Amino acid sequence: MANNLIRFNPFGDLARFDALRDFDDLFKGFRHAGSLAADGAPRLNIEVSENEQSYTVKADVPGAKKEDVKVTVDGNTVSIRVETRRESQQKDGDTLLHSERYYGVQSRSFVLAQDIDDAKAEAHYTDGVLALTLPKKASNSGAKVLQIS
Repeated sequence: MANNLIRFNPFGDLARFDALRDFDDLFKGFRHAGSLAADGAPRLNIEVSENEQSYTVKADVPGAKKEDVKVTVDGNTVSIRVETRRESQQKDGDTLLHSERYYGVQSRSFVLAQDIDDAKAEAHYTDGVLALTLPKKASNSGAKVLQIS
């Protein structure tokens, strides 16, 4: 009869355990939910506030030039489009080995509860923050009483 006994080593699994590798694997593929879109591009983070007269929107667009930011207002829909361009950077004797910077187009659209008076809307870009002031269009949203004839 063959010997089917296997020597048990209670520390065998621990010998293969690499704490740092296993810890890194835990976070592999993990991304900060607010900073990247599904395709890996940076996301345009916005903050929208409202008062009785207008909406105020602040969007983080760091590193973009003012002329590369386009804002479109159509009724109550606001669209922000930012094109980030890669400028040629060649240094004497240096070769770029790795870059985690994003180059491309980012866009974000959102719908507000009330139409915007686009003739009075304003946009300002300072220190990587786009600030929009979007006045609400005057509306006669009160109930209309119909005359019965």
